[in-house]
Amino acid sequence: MNYRRVRDLREDADMTQKQAAEKLFLHLTQYRRYECGESEIPLHIAINIAKLYSVSLDYIAGLTDKKTGLTGTTLSKEEAELIDGFRRLDSTSRGRILERVEMLRNADKKNGDS
Repeated sequence: MNYRRVRDLREDADMTQKQAAEKLFLHLTQYRRYECGESEIPLHIAINIAKLYSVSLDYIAGLTDKKTGLTGTTLSKEEAELIDGFRRLDSTSRGRILERVEMLRNADKKNGDS
């Protein structure tokens, strides 16, 4: 675990150690130990830290400098749902969707919304 990153994430979020500990349902002393590297961060706590700061475990572990992680995405939840739904369609339905997207894009261009 990259303990420095945990501290940096907290500071970037303008939180005190006490505030972070409270959000993670930890005692302040234990949180301080995690943040300074005196105690190993258990996986379930690391997951909660990642959720708190909206970063990947890969980032917290120091495996990547991308906060979204090694396989991360910058897609919104809505965009990810659209892609997932698209993938579940048969090829004919996918073609129809792509045609409709092109029609909407052309309409936006005509209206100056590109």
